[in-house]
Amino acid sequence: MSSDLSRAARTAAALGDLTGLGVDLDPALRETYAGAWQGMVREDITATFPAEWAAWGDGADVRPGGDGETRIEVADRVVTSIERRLAALDSGATLVVVTHGGSARVAIGRLIGLPPEHWTALGVLSNCAWSVLTEGQSRFRLIEYNAGSLPVAPLTDDR
Repeated sequence: MSSDLSRAARTAAALGDLTGLGVDLDPALRETYAGAWQGMVREDITATFPAEWAAWGDGADVRPGGDGETRIEVADRVVTSIERRLAALDSGATLVVVTHGGSARVAIGRLIGLPPEHWTALGVLSNCAWSVLTEGQSRFRLIEYNAGSLPVAPLTDDR
């Protein structure tokens, strides 16, 4: 499943071509709507909205650009979409989600049970990097984050 925005959809299509699997596009996986910040580069945002940018950078659940989506709102829509898709999968199946850095970070934070004020501790995701989560007993476990090479089995397991 993929965001319907062009960069994510193209990435998902390339993966679909490699695997022979189809890709379902889902607008719920879009990046955070950033209000007045939309389309601006970081330097312009920090110059124009310094206090708001500082609060956002500290992990506060503020509305970017005055009327953008909060991190919690983004996590709600992305995780709802992921959970709906997971419920439809066969046992043992793998779900691949192609989305955007900000929406992925807050969804991962929610799925692994981090409090929202700590979601920014996960850091910014690089373009075309991925993360791997597995289902734990009560929530997901983060196995890899911001990866750029093929997953390697952990040396030990703390279960």
